[in-house]
Amino acid sequence: MSTPVIQTDAGREGWEAIVSDPSTAVISSDFDGVLSPLVEDPARSRPVEGALDALARLARTVNQVAIVTGRPALVATELSGVSGHPGLGGLVVLGHYGLERWDAATGKVTSEPVPEGVATARDRLPGLLREVGVPDAFVEDKDSSLAVHTRRLEDPVGALELLRAPLTALAQETGLRLEPGNLVLELRPPGIDKGVALRRLIESTGARSILYAGDDLGDLTAYRAIQEQRETGLRGVLLATRSSNATELIEAADIVVDDPSGVVTVLTALSDAISAR
Repeated sequence: MSTPVIQTDAGREGWEAIVSDPSTAVISSDFDGVLSPLVEDPARSRPVEGALDALARLARTVNQVAIVTGRPALVATELSGVSGHPGLGGLVVLGHYGLERWDAATGKVTSEPVPEGVATARDRLPGLLREVGVPDAFVEDKDSSLAVHTRRLEDPVGALELLRAPLTALAQETGLRLEPGNLVLELRPPGIDKGVALRRLIESTGARSILYAGDDLGDLTAYRAIQEQRETGLRGVLLATRSSNATELIEAADIVVDDPSGVVTVLTALSDAISAR
């Protein structure tokens, strides 16, 4: 399989670094919109065909394979089907933007404490949604964060704008942070994001190169973490899908694909290149 179109010099350097020395490389990816197509019901997310096999093939040669997601670690583990996959015994799932970590080697989850503000926001959200006039907005309770989705509503964009100011105020009152996404606004503990999660992963593995695949605004912090560490010698590949039409993410990427099937194609090409070296 041929090398995918890499749009930047930094991306080409990252690709070559992974291929030439996979034992010091990390392969990391979001789940929804990257390994799994976006669906209206988050509980129905499943990996696209070939995604786990592509990760498993890379896992044989690279230092670490990881899924980095806003979902609870055990939920992502169950939906992705990685538990028990014969080639992913060393995989880690960083859930809740790194607040939780699931290790395939042990099957256990470790977690940091959840701020009290999350429970307060959980209690107040139903009344707030009624007051704003969008009582049917779907609240995805992730235990350590709360995501308010408008995708199922008749006017999802209009509903999102109605919610932005009151949710911003609720976040400030409860000591949380409001993070926007694709037709979703998420109340999340401060200091927890995918950038922090990736920095910790890079430090713990001693990685010299990394590929990260994302699709939404929540992945920008991961991109920025890699861009910052490029200044100190890390080589990186930023892969984006158009699943969420996140323009800023797409413009920052080294490689852009249309959907999760394109991610599988890129991961397969990378493992082919490693095998051919």
